[in-house]
Amino acid sequence: MPVPQNKEDLTKLFRELGARNPEAWASSQVSEGIHQLHRFLFLRQAWARVVSESDDTWIDKQVSESERYADGPYAGVGQAIHRMLAAGVAREDIVDLARGMQAQLLFDICYLLDGPEDSEPGVEDVGWALVETDNESEPTKQMMSCLHESVLVTDPTGREMRPRGSQVDSRSPEAPGPL
Repeated sequence: MPVPQNKEDLTKLFRELGARNPEAWASSQVSEGIHQLHRFLFLRQAWARVVSESDDTWIDKQVSESERYADGPYAGVGQAIHRMLAAGVAREDIVDLARGMQAQLLFDICYLLDGPEDSEPGVEDVGWALVETDNESEPTKQMMSCLHESVLVTDPTGREMRPRGSQVDSRSPEAPGPL
């Protein structure tokens, strides 16, 4: 099914996909020509891989796996969590720490998708980009750039990674573009 081209149908689609401000996403796509649907879907799926602040079940799994495979990949994570719990660190704090670090990594990866930093000597001609594909998965010339600018506004909590209980400031958490 082709992507809707008018604001009303795009708004409806963004709403169905769970966008907090579907009108802003659709309006930006129509008026600015930015393929916001691609950005939104990529970031929504990326955020789905970040620890949810309402789920701490992974903590026990990490500790258990590190006990079973003490020298295995990521065993140090479970061992560190075990020590944190033994020291009295609240599970909620462990979740917030892991979530914050994962969100920062998501931001950094989205920034990196725009290409390599200029600080790499001898490889000035090397580059990469994230591009859209057509319905046959063939790359198009449409780049998905500056995704890092939308990472915080797509935080599923709506708080742009601010601490629990925080109020969002005057910047709208629903605006799809740069803050």
